[in-house]
Amino acid sequence: MGHDQEEEETPPATPTTTASAARKDQEEETWNHQKQTLILELSEKLITGDLQAKIEAARDIRKVVRKSSVKTRSKFASAGVIQPLVFMLLSPNLDAREASLLALLNLAVRNERNKVNIVTAGAVPPLVELLKLQNSGLRELATAAILTLSAAAPNKPTIAASGAAPLLVQILSLGSVQGRVDAVTALHNLSTCKENSTPILDAKAVSPLINLLKECKKYSKFAEKATALLEILSMSEEGQVAICDSDGGILTLVETVEDGSLISTQHAVGALLSLCQSCREKYRELILKEGAIPGLLRLTVEGTSIAQERARTLLDLLRDSPQEKKLASSVLEKIVYDIATRVDGADKAAETAKRLLEDMVQRSMELSMNRIQHRAASCTPAKVPSA
Repeated sequence: MGHDQEEEETPPATPTTTASAARKDQEEETWNHQKQTLILELSEKLITGDLQAKIEAARDIRKVVRKSSVKTRSKFASAGVIQPLVFMLLSPNLDAREASLLALLNLAVRNERNKVNIVTAGAVPPLVELLKLQNSGLRELATAAILTLSAAAPNKPTIAASGAAPLLVQILSLGSVQGRVDAVTALHNLSTCKENSTPILDAKAVSPLINLLKECKKYSKFAEKATALLEILSMSEEGQVAICDSDGGILTLVETVEDGSLISTQHAVGALLSLCQSCREKYRELILKEGAIPGLLRLTVEGTSIAQERARTLLDLLRDSPQEKKLASSVLEKIVYDIATRVDGADKAAETAKRLLEDMVQRSMELSMNRIQHRAASCTPAKVPSA
């Protein structure tokens, strides 16, 4: 019975289905042959043609690649198109630059090997030169190309050392919406380069990043990258001053702690913690003034393990300030209770709130004890020198 059922589920091939499959295979083989011929023709035209022929070939490569698979991108690379396209980036003819740039950009998408080969062929210096142009269209295409190429780990050291970063920072202020998004993502890619010993960002990036963070949804992927860059900048004295001096700088980070995704809240609280640890007297009052306490308390419950630890550490630092001591215990309890209600529901809120407050008290006592011990150690009488 089972054998009969098996035969019913898998009917024998008929002459019609066999012929159909064969025809389909034949059509696919013919198409692949045509495509391979086209690839070789365009490659030849790009390598040996005059300037106009090269521009037309680059445009055709872009058209073919846009509608094709990763395999086709690899075949174009094997046909030797990358190096002549990179040479075209140096052309004084803007049409040639644009055509080659678009072709390279499409060859690099979703193809790691092509990305590495494009950088190896020397694409980065001419791309950096394109970032300096007044032509906003070419400048932003170059930004998109650097974003795409910087996604490949082997390319990051070359791009990070190329001088592209300060030019990308300029685009944070001057570019279109897409240009600014691409610049932030490219800078974020470069910031993860382990081999780069010198920082890729300086304090000039703070103000445009704060402005972009104000405008975007705090839980977006874009906000995650912007806050990651701000956290890096908050580790330098110049970056700290720039965050403080930016219009709404600290407030924007506090709002991200309140409304951000798990990743953006982790970076935002990291930036605020860097500020407070660098100069507690200066920054804790500014952070408190922007109403950071409720968001930080919520983060001790809802954040990533790193964010929770950072929020607790920052709360401990803020709690030392005279202004924070004025916060009545009943108000603090209400804030904690409201957070606990949102996290665990009304029936468990009292228990959760009690646990949170006990944890805060315990941490406060531990800190106080550490300070007392430190003070005692520093006051130990020096040994009396022997006569």
